[in-house]
Amino acid sequence: MDNPSTYFNNDAIVLGILMLSIGLIFYTSSKKTGFWAKFYKFVPALLMCYLIPAIFNSLGIIDDSTSSLYHVASRYFLPASLVLMTISIDLKAIKNLGFKALIMFFTGTVGIVIGGPLAILIISTFSPETVGGQGFDAVWRGLSTLAGSWIGGGANQAAMLEIFKYNPEKYGGMVLVDIVVANLWMAIILLGIGRKNAIDKWLKSDTTAIENLKERVTNYTKSVSRKPNLTDYMVMLGIAFTAVGIAHWGADGISSYLTTNFDVFNDKTSSLSSFTSKFFWMITIATTIGVALSFTKAKKYEGAGASTLGSVFIYFLVATIGMKMDLSMVFENPGLILIGLVWMAIHAGLLILVAKLIKAPYFFLAVGSQANVGGAASAPVVASAFHPSLASVGVLLAVFGYVVGTYAALLTTFLMEGASNL
Repeated sequence: MDNPSTYFNNDAIVLGILMLSIGLIFYTSSKKTGFWAKFYKFVPALLMCYLIPAIFNSLGIIDDSTSSLYHVASRYFLPASLVLMTISIDLKAIKNLGFKALIMFFTGTVGIVIGGPLAILIISTFSPETVGGQGFDAVWRGLSTLAGSWIGGGANQAAMLEIFKYNPEKYGGMVLVDIVVANLWMAIILLGIGRKNAIDKWLKSDTTAIENLKERVTNYTKSVSRKPNLTDYMVMLGIAFTAVGIAHWGADGISSYLTTNFDVFNDKTSSLSSFTSKFFWMITIATTIGVALSFTKAKKYEGAGASTLGSVFIYFLVATIGMKMDLSMVFENPGLILIGLVWMAIHAGLLILVAKLIKAPYFFLAVGSQANVGGAASAPVVASAFHPSLASVGVLLAVFGYVVGTYAALLTTFLMEGASNL
């Protein structure tokens, strides 16, 4: 339904605006001297692809709620990009990244688990009414949906809403916190990518394994590199979108099979209900297809620019994610937003502390966080911002988020309930 307060409701026009923005960003970021060279030294192009649509949305020029572009980008372009970016994957090199990637992922999970109750305790010292409420209006019930979203994703968020029965009329406020805080944190992470060398130096991190992975992929790309022709593009797009079709077909079938044959998957209060998420299976199947293709001759299409083509889809996805961010909403419910900001600050602080202690690279901090908070829609985006060959690392960690999401969200909610009653 069109929003009369939005200037452009036609998706064809919105698509034009987004593509014009991305085109101008890449054109200006290609400048080697002058103002733009200095600007992009500190502000990554990926962040601008996210921020400019957010500004347009905030000004009422475009509106995510009236557009289907995010659905197209996340359901069609994202799985296509994952196939194209994993087609040259080096599993041995990813294994050589070591245990620090998993440590940072689980640190991010722990940060969300303890961040919720600690945020309630902190805010209650000066604004107890913000974290109060009785019965199904209790704020901790609503915050349970944030825990589900920030550890697993949409399916886990829905499970928490079903389990703890938060007042549906007030649920919109929690969705607002989710969008504002999670997107602000993603913007900060993207900003940090522009300063990753300085951050890694401060963390005293060893980035050897990451650089080796990037070098191996780069060297392989050079060894098979060729000038792509129309046939190459058609074959690559054929492979990618055939995989998208298979992923959707498989996701529909698996989800339907589980809900039809096993009652436990129909129980929204069950931790297993998140495995009925079609999005989860779509991402998993698409990634599996990409990995499988890396053992075939299809891997040589990396030399024709497979990962570059995948990056095109990723940047468009980022622009549609940016459309979801309304900067003016930050001031609509300051109490709840403050809870979310404190919560995310604890998550971020713990990640920074552990990264400093184990000398983990900023890449592991950023992707470990987004594999929790953003899930499969943003973890590969952040990972690929470091290098296209690293997108698969983000996907693999995001899958962990789905697996542990409901369990960790339940623990978080019980702790928040206890904190609210102190």
